Amino acid sequence: MSFNKKGILSLLVALFISYGLYQIYVFYFDNNNNIQSIYLVPKDAVYVIESQKPIDNWDAISKSDIWKHLNTNTYFNSLAQNLNKLDTIFKQKQGTFNRIGNREILISAHVYAPKKYGFFYVVDLQKISKLNLLKNNLNSLINSNYKVSKRKYHDHQITEVYDVKNRETLYISFIENQMIASYTHTLVEASIDQYSEPKIGRDLNFIEVKKQVGYNDMFRLYFQYDYLDQFVKVFSNTTGYTTQVLNESLEYSGFSFDLDDNTIIANGITNTNNQASSYLKALQKSGKGKRTISRIAPKETALYLSFGFSSFKDFYNNFETIQKENPEQFKSYLDGTEQIENFLKINIKKHFISWVDDEIALLQLHSNVSDSKKDVALVIKINNIDDAKENLDFILEQIRKRSPVKFKAVDYKGYTINFMSIKGFFKILLGDLFSDIEKPYYTIIDNYVVFSNEPNTLKSIINGYTNKQTLSNFEAFNNFDDRFDKRSSVFAYINTPSLYNNAYQFVDNATKQQLSVNKDYVICFPLIGIQLTPEQRYFESKIVIDYQAPDQVKSNYTFIDATIPNKPNSNTSSLINKDTIDQTTVFNIPEIYPTDLTADQFSKKYANGNTKFSVELKDGLKHGRYKSYYSNGVLKISGKYRKDKQVGTWRVYDLNEDLIFKKRF
Repeated sequence: MSFNKKGILSLLVALFISYGLYQIYVFYFDNNNNIQSIYLVPKDAVYVIESQKPIDNWDAISKSDIWKHLNTNTYFNSLAQNLNKLDTIFKQKQGTFNRIGNREILISAHVYAPKKYGFFYVVDLQKISKLNLLKNNLNSLINSNYKVSKRKYHDHQITEVYDVKNRETLYISFIENQMIASYTHTLVEASIDQYSEPKIGRDLNFIEVKKQVGYNDMFRLYFQYDYLDQFVKVFSNTTGYTTQVLNESLEYSGFSFDLDDNTIIANGITNTNNQASSYLKALQKSGKGKRTISRIAPKETALYLSFGFSSFKDFYNNFETIQKENPEQFKSYLDGTEQIENFLKINIKKHFISWVDDEIALLQLHSNVSDSKKDVALVIKINNIDDAKENLDFILEQIRKRSPVKFKAVDYKGYTINFMSIKGFFKILLGDLFSDIEKPYYTIIDNYVVFSNEPNTLKSIINGYTNKQTLSNFEAFNNFDDRFDKRSSVFAYINTPSLYNNAYQFVDNATKQQLSVNKDYVICFPLIGIQLTPEQRYFESKIVIDYQAPDQVKSNYTFIDATIPNKPNSNTSSLINKDTIDQTTVFNIPEIYPTDLTADQFSKKYANGNTKFSVELKDGLKHGRYKSYYSNGVLKISGKYRKDKQVGTWRVYDLNEDLIFKKRF
């Protein structure tokens, strides 16, 4: 059978129309085999960033002061470079890629080896995927700086795009309506492996978070806490207790956020898991409290971690009830509290719980008087100051009767510092988060009891309060705090300049150098705040991050690494004599801050190991012999104290150990 030309032409037209109708059907009507982007994200994602309009949003972010600064940092630059490479690879067909790019895109971070992390990308091609535009024509879309090869993995084709110049390979594959890509091949393979059995996207906890976050604002950000410890270890050798608690207690956080006038504001929710700490579960059931501890927290506070409740009594009852769910844990708690109560003959609920109000907080300071690496204080708000004093005095008296440590209260600027020698009291009472408060000193300031292992931490807080240098008198804090609800369950305020100073003061030289290199990327966010407010099944969550140019931050804050001590003069020894020492000030001994008020002696050393001074103590006060020395070990000043006052004859010596001055007190 034969066709004439007219018949052949009619057949071709019919076939063309049929193909066209098929493509129209595929493009506009056939929605089968479409899958959600999140289904292809490998299960070990630490965080996922999601955007509906990535090109428009990325353009806005890339022009911001925040990103321009962060882009000079290695970590953030690696993220930007990978995104830029995706654009560069397709630059010969920019119109096509723009059309693809302004669709939903997910970027996730994964730890794929010890100390190594990589990014994974998912782009929803939607109806364009039906035309196989990219999949079949990838070679023609890629410019000449790249070599393209293909391989099969579990019946899926992976296209490998090798960057000749940078010697890096981008791995691309297509699954239904999605394009997946990464510079780490194992992430693409992991995505293919879980294609038929999605993990994160079908996790009920994630679905709950995603539902509450919705599709508002420029971006959505999701954290998965199961892998947080692995991610922290990429940047640090240890994870710390806080990371451990988050890792074990929380499932997901989800936030939607915008970038507004150099401030990042993110709103969302956080849900807990069945293994959440008893403390966190109790907080979720105990309402909200008003934050007021900022009234006594020093301006230099690096971390203010506040816990609020409708009442501490209700919280503690919830805390006990939840612990009963774990019989072994509850027995350990009962044994601990009964041991304390039987030993001291006290009732914890009557003598301690009864006077605690609606807020407690941990403060980490950058202290001007303390040499402690853990300059931490526990602050408890009082509901009745007379009850608090009476019950604390009773506890102290019981301790004195049964403790070999004899300590008299010390007065500092009108505030009494006492010593509560009970080992493990706060760990048993409130959980592991407070385990560092061990045999603390305490004082009462306004309507707050302040506990700390370091008496000088208490002195720092007293100094700040008496000098009106507190957070409540710090305009930057008040403006920042106004962005949050005044009542919450958990609130964390972080002052990164103070946190930087605190870290820099105690690390070794190698770490100091590393801190200095990254300083501008830490302090550029001077104030960071996180708030959790309890709902029925989760915590409403809010994050606020302020950005300032590093030079502006440096002008507003004092940094200890910027204060370079003067180099000693090699001829100093020849200048120290009777004519060069000021007789009127030489015996003005600077205030001394002993680190243990129960000790009978306190001393400090020079960097070379020689003793700088030593003084005898009694009940935390200078009482007995005092000696100070030149850096080469030669005696400089000697004298005596009685009850913190200079008494008797004081003497000054030169470097030849000759007496040059003396004064009678």
